Amino acid sequence: MGISFFLIYVSSTLLLFRKGRYCSCSKMSRHQRRSEHPPHRRRSWCCSFAVPPHSPDNPTSVKKNELPFIAKSSTLSSISQSQGSLVTRIGPRRILSPGRVSPIDSLDETLAPNPTLPACSIEITKPPVPRESDDNLGIFDVRLNLKGKNGGGSLVLELSSQVLTANALVFADLIADYRKKSKGLCRIEVPDVDNLGIFRHTIELMFEEDIPKSLLNIGVYRTIDVLEVSASIKFTRAILSCLEYIEAMPWTEEEEEKLRNLFTKVKFDDETICRDIVARLYTQDSLDSQQKLARNLVLSVTTCNDANARNELKPLVKGLLCKNSLYEKECPDLNTEDIFAICRSCLGSLVTLLEEATSTNPSRKLGKEKDKPLIERISNQVDNMNWLLEILLDHQMAEGLVDMWTHQVKLLHLHKCASPMLRYELSRVSAKLFVAMGTRKMHCRSEARLGLMQAWFKPMLLDFGWLQRCKKGLDIKALEEAMGQALLTLPLKEQYMLFMDWFRCFSKNGTECPNLSKAFQIWWRRSFLRGSDPYAFESR
Repeated sequence: MGISFFLIYVSSTLLLFRKGRYCSCSKMSRHQRRSEHPPHRRRSWCCSFAVPPHSPDNPTSVKKNELPFIAKSSTLSSISQSQGSLVTRIGPRRILSPGRVSPIDSLDETLAPNPTLPACSIEITKPPVPRESDDNLGIFDVRLNLKGKNGGGSLVLELSSQVLTANALVFADLIADYRKKSKGLCRIEVPDVDNLGIFRHTIELMFEEDIPKSLLNIGVYRTIDVLEVSASIKFTRAILSCLEYIEAMPWTEEEEEKLRNLFTKVKFDDETICRDIVARLYTQDSLDSQQKLARNLVLSVTTCNDANARNELKPLVKGLLCKNSLYEKECPDLNTEDIFAICRSCLGSLVTLLEEATSTNPSRKLGKEKDKPLIERISNQVDNMNWLLEILLDHQMAEGLVDMWTHQVKLLHLHKCASPMLRYELSRVSAKLFVAMGTRKMHCRSEARLGLMQAWFKPMLLDFGWLQRCKKGLDIKALEEAMGQALLTLPLKEQYMLFMDWFRCFSKNGTECPNLSKAFQIWWRRSFLRGSDPYAFESR
């Protein structure tokens, strides 16, 4: 029992002794504590041969027994890249043997012109004592200085002369000229580089055994850039791989245009692959063959039996042949005779179909057309005529179609015999021509305009009611306005005859006829209120 009290007493005494010592230490002055622990000074460091300080920009640390800033690469050592950009690093897949990074030498330099690259120079100087690397790769004894175009930065690469000589003929010539004079570090400067990254990637391909595999990772667009750089330094192995890869891949329109521009500037030696690429870029057919192709496309659309396919093909072919198309420079002008021959074929089909409709013994129906109603077949041919008219209007060749439509005597005769449900389809063609003339889309001679009005104006008055009920994309208000404007382009004497026909029809049928009252008022004012022709006064 006494022993227990003695142990408790000793423990309490030791605890109080430690507490008093802590309190006495806490009362030490700030000056005394500062003298006991002197401040840690920040070490200075060299950019090339010392360990960089820890900072947010340099979070990683260098391991023991490992030199800082040494790129273990068998390809190249990236030294510097101006304008604050980061030093490029080689991926781990290329870490084969140690390389080195050395400070840029500041010794005197002697310049020698580059025989191949424009504004490219070779600088000869005494190199620093190199560090030994792998015996198979030798040392990095060439310093390549790439300068971007328009101050776009710079990139300095240390490379092996053996690799450059074995791959790029331009660099091989420069290094060979240097070797005749000295054995020091060879400096090559390439100014006005469009893309530093592409040039660097092209240099890296010299160390690749399977270049096509590397091209798969960058795509066609960047491969074209690599091809251009490879051609400038005569990197034959990369040129062949790029051409083979580009030839085997599909292109976008942007890539195709980029490739076309490259082939106009650079001539490649490999004729076999280049011939295949050029065959995809340029057509070797003559102008006659291209015009024949355009005629076959138009003919295929007009003879198409499937309505859905025809509706899809018409805007496609029209867009390709249109002068406002993106492909205007690639397409020749249409052959007028070819298009008019197709128009005559459509008109012949219309005559045959209307004869079948008005005959008591209709002709035998052939092919797939036999299962379609007669009115549908007539409507398809009228649609073809209107589509051909749009193409001719775009090429300013529609006046010939006006003459062709005016002299359709047989169609005019069949129009009188056919039922209104069928004959109004013919007036859809006349309506298109009237709208083109009234809206100034077509320039016709006075005789052509007068002939068209005299032949098809009265049939239009008879069919206008059906046109209102079955518009099929026709703008009735625009048609009425265009008909009035087209009539006012005729001589006043001919206007009088046609306006009188309209007036009698309109007074009898009302809204079943087009409303030309506005144009009628203009004709009246021009003829009687301002005219001085004796015929005008007699008529009044």
